[in-house]
Amino acid sequence: MKKLLWTDVRDIAIALDEAHPDADVVNLRFTDLWKWVQALPGFAGDPSKSNEKILEAIQMAWLDERD
Repeated sequence: MKKLLWTDVRDIAIALDEAHPDADVVNLRFTDLWKWVQALPGFAGDPSKSNEKILEAIQMAWLDERD
């Protein structure tokens, strides 16, 4: 299994959709999203390397996955 990093936005979005199929992605707080990403199996990103821009990109990719 490939290790996920913060830059793997699309792969993270797919994994989040599988792990949290009923999540309200539009109204999800970034603090929760940050925790959920780090809890994903295979996630190896440095928590300090995350920022609002990355979390927003993950959120948008996740919404895209739902469409």
